Order: sequence, then C-alpha cells, then structure tokens
Amino acid sequence: MGGGAVLGASLALVLVAAPAAGELRVTDLWVYLNDFDVTVQMVVIGTVPQTFTESLQGGVPAKVRFSVELWHVRRLWPDRLLLARTIERQLQYDVLTKAFKVVSVSGETRDPYSTRDLRDAQRVLSELRGVKLTPVSQLDPQALFYVRVRAETALNGENTFLTRIYGESEETDWVSSSLLTVTRTQ
Repeated sequence: MGGGAVLGASLALVLVAAPAAGELRVTDLWVYLNDFDVTVQMVVIGTVPQTFTESLQGGVPAKVRFSVELWHVRRLWPDRLLLARTIERQLQYDVLTKAFKVVSVSGETRDPYSTRDLRDAQRVLSELRGVKLTPVSQLDPQALFYVRVRAETALNGENTFLTRIYGESEETDWVSSSLLTVTRTQ
C-alpha cells in the first residue's frame, strides 16, 4: 500500500470518527424596521454542546460569536454589504463557587450574569436581543435590504478545522431574513 493510500485512509477514518456536527443552529431570527433603528433578535440552540461539558467544568471557557450583517439588494449586481457587527460572549465555570458566569467580551455592553444552573447560563448565552444595527434614516427608502446572521461556539474561542473535527467548536450556516424595505405600503 502506497503512502498516499495510507494517508487517504487515515484521513477518511478521522472524518468518520469525528463527532456529529449540526447541533448548533439558529432557530429564530427577527428583524424589525421601526421608525428609528434596524433591530435584530435571534436565538441559537446548542451553544454548549455535550462535548464541551467536561472541559467547561475543568475551567476551560466557552465562547460564542454572533456575526450580524446588513445587506443591500442590488438588481443585476452583487448585493452590497452595508454593515457587519460581531458580538462575542464567554461562559466560564468557577470551580470554587460552582457557578457559571456569562460575560460579554465584545460588541455589546451588558452586566455579567451568574447562575448555578447550566441551562440558565445557556439561555442567556444563546439569546441575542435588541441589537440595533443602524438608524433607519441612513437607509435608502426605496431599496431592499436583508440581514444575515451566523453563530460560532468554541472552547477557548478557537474555531478551526481541527477543533471542529475534535468536537471543540461548531458553527452554523448563514441564515438570511426575508427582504425588507424602509417604506411601508399597505
């Protein structure tokens, strides 16, 4: 058996032995165009997979990164990115107090949240509420827009090909909202 065949067989074995992905998913995406701002809310399921539990309780933090983008639809041309925003949160477990702590790392200002219940910490970690992207007054009233969102979760914040194979990180596909317009017609 040649060296290339052995390498190919071992790579196939690693890919087959990899943990099942797809636990992390965006379940709800709401985009509001009120009179003042473009506001986004979303919920992500599976922010702390079962493969994270042992490492998390050993003191390794888990990070969740939300990517939110506002796109302008242009007919006969590629869509144009108007605004991109990244929000990161971190989940830590304190071995001494036996409490979980959700902290905002970047992209938002919020108070740290502490609880002894992992499910409660997951709820706070996975809900993105009231993210204001841009004032509506800065958008063209006749144009079409949409919002794309994506979520990543990883131990220590490292999301690479190898960490996904070993079950230490996951990411969702991009999820798009329906088309939006600033002017309202009845």
